This record gives sequence, structure tokens and C-alpha cells, in this order.
Amino acid sequence: MNATEQYSTFTIGDRLYGINVMKVQEVTKTMPMTGVPLAPKHVCGLINLRGQIATAVSLRELFGIEGLAPEDEMNVVCRVEGLLFSFLVDDIGDVVELEPSKQEALPATVDANLRRYLQGVYKLPNKILSIIDIEKISNAINQGEKS
Repeated sequence: MNATEQYSTFTIGDRLYGINVMKVQEVTKTMPMTGVPLAPKHVCGLINLRGQIATAVSLRELFGIEGLAPEDEMNVVCRVEGLLFSFLVDDIGDVVELEPSKQEALPATVDANLRRYLQGVYKLPNKILSIIDIEKISNAINQGEKS
């Protein structure tokens, strides 16, 4: 039996993304945010998550995906190296179980801005699942990179 990995999936626009389920702390509905002056456009604010402060990050903005976000965005809350992040996404999907050996390299056509935050793709029956490397996002935010 091959070892498998589980991914929590979600959509942004018409694209399907996933984060390793072991890195996801919880998924919540839209929460009140406090703005952060002079923050990059993709940092939407701070969220008080039962006494813990999470940085809210719009993956739509960070990835440069056009179109308006829905009013009822969802939060995928992840802890990365002791820091709490809430990634704002359009809609939550299912948890999928996949074999790491089936993961493929990113196609050359993936935009360079998006490419730096992804680690690979899986071909699913009706869609392509892009796997997000949340450590790369955390590093970019901590270094103050602009989207």
C-alpha cells in the first residue's frame, strides 16, 4: 500500500487549490478584521480567533487572480512556524486523498507570480489541483514582499 496525503481543497475563481490537511488548523466563515495600515494589498487585516491573532491573507490578491471575491469568503486557518494565518478563499471543497508519487511539476505556463507559491499539481478527473506551499507564502509575508 502506497502512503497517501490528504489535502483540504478550496476554490479561488474557477481554480482548485489544496493545502496539506496536516497544516490546516480549521476552516471558518468570514470573520471581522482589523485593518493594518501600510500593509501590502494581499494582507487584509488581523483576525481575533478565540484570543489568538491571525494575519488574514487574500490568496486572490497574492496570486494575482482577477475578479471580485465573494462577500462570504471562507477562512482556511493554518499555523506556520508558530504564526497563525487565515487564507481567504472563495469556497471550501472536499478533503482529497492522493498519492505523492502522482504529483506533477508545475506546467511552464503557470504565471511566475503564482509559481513561487506552489509546489506541484495533481490531475483530478475534472480539474487540476494546484498544491500550495504555505511556508513560501509565510516567508514572503514575513519579508514584506508585495504582490
